[in-house]
Amino acid sequence: MEAFSPTPPDWINHAVHSFDFHCPQCRETARKAERVWINRRSPVMTEDYRRKWQEFYQCECGQGWWGWSSDRPPSDLTRANE
Repeated sequence: MEAFSPTPPDWINHAVHSFDFHCPQCRETARKAERVWINRRSPVMTEDYRRKWQEFYQCECGQGWWGWSSDRPPSDLTRANE
């Protein structure tokens, strides 16, 4: 998996920003992505001094998209009390 590679893959060059954190073409979530790359080389600082990164996804439909790590919805894999 190339998610943490320091070198960006070519497929991110045509990725579009998804403001609601899912594929803008077919509306699938990031879980359905075939590829992932996190731009950890260029974090952005938020107003409350937290870091956020661009997370790039290539959906199974072929669409590349990205969203901010801070916009990712909570996982349904964690328990409610965690």
